[in-house]
Amino acid sequence: MKLSQVYSNLLVNPNLLEYNKIFIFVIISFGLAFILFGLSYLISDQRPDLEKFSAYECGFNPFNDARQPFDIRFYIVAILFIIFDLEIVFLYPWAVNFKNFSYSEQLIVNFFILILVIGLVYEWNKKALEWE
Repeated sequence: MKLSQVYSNLLVNPNLLEYNKIFIFVIISFGLAFILFGLSYLISDQRPDLEKFSAYECGFNPFNDARQPFDIRFYIVAILFIIFDLEIVFLYPWAVNFKNFSYSEQLIVNFFILILVIGLVYEWNKKALEWE
């Protein structure tokens, strides 16, 4: 079986017919991205000099080396933010359909909120949220 026959069978398969628009969108998106990347590479000025390789900070020479290590607290705060932010995203559907939930579903959501509060209290006691 030729490759073109495989693609034509995929495009007319009734089970996959709903995905054709998404498939075409992805193909066009990647094609446009590669075309624009190629055009920018062909059109741009490719003559490197020392000025292009120098560091630039708002018109001034850099004051310090840019490769200094970050404090670990930045990462801890970022990870905590991502964790609690994702949990809030999970709570959004509950907030929208609050009145339509049954008693058991409400208990499950309350248990989830309890886990969030326990995690927050734990982080507070470990002083992970304090900046010293």
